[in-house]
Amino acid sequence: MTETNSRSDISIIRLILIPSIISLVITLLRLVGELQGWSEVFFNRSAGGFGSVIGITWLAPIFGVYFALKLSQAGHAPASAGKAIAYSVLGLVFLFGGAALAFAKDITFPGKEIVGLLLALAGAIIPVAGWSALFKTLLAYGYAARIPVAIVMFFAIRGEWGTHYDVLPPDFPTGQGFWSTYIQIAFLPQMLIWIAFTLVTGSLTGSITAAIAGRSKTVEHAAA
Repeated sequence: MTETNSRSDISIIRLILIPSIISLVITLLRLVGELQGWSEVFFNRSAGGFGSVIGITWLAPIFGVYFALKLSQAGHAPASAGKAIAYSVLGLVFLFGGAALAFAKDITFPGKEIVGLLLALAGAIIPVAGWSALFKTLLAYGYAARIPVAIVMFFAIRGEWGTHYDVLPPDFPTGQGFWSTYIQIAFLPQMLIWIAFTLVTGSLTGSITAAIAGRSKTVEHAAA
């Protein structure tokens, strides 16, 4: 699929505005639900909060599809949807491979965590080679969605609210000061790891969407 020659200007801020508002509303809803002790299925209060139905993690691949459609309609489709998918898959391998290495308990060598983090971050950057317009949009959305979470976590850790935003992981070292704790379980994960997750998963679903949309247009033109 070749990139559309006719392009229209598209504002990233305008493109991510509604998704960012939706993410903020869900973040605040989850906070209220956890503070009020609502269903654990929808508002998981355990460390990490994984698997909670109400959460913004699920939105990254969903909005990847949304951004892909909007960008393609504006003439900013990838030069090759196949290559965009390939780079996204490669990024996914690096991201999860690096994360697995960083947290693996049976693998030990000096600087293991740093190597794992660098591999994960490399995975987050790889998709830009396949579709830079989508990458930039996801990057902007990722920070728009995750900065509010980092702010919520700041106050939650300060106040010990008993939500997943401040509950410490089981193996977290005791005796850490506030700033050390905040940087390790809130700031760095939100500003690096979850941004990387948003970039990779959003790029993958978005690239697949562009491929399907491009094939549909080809079929329509052939039929016409």
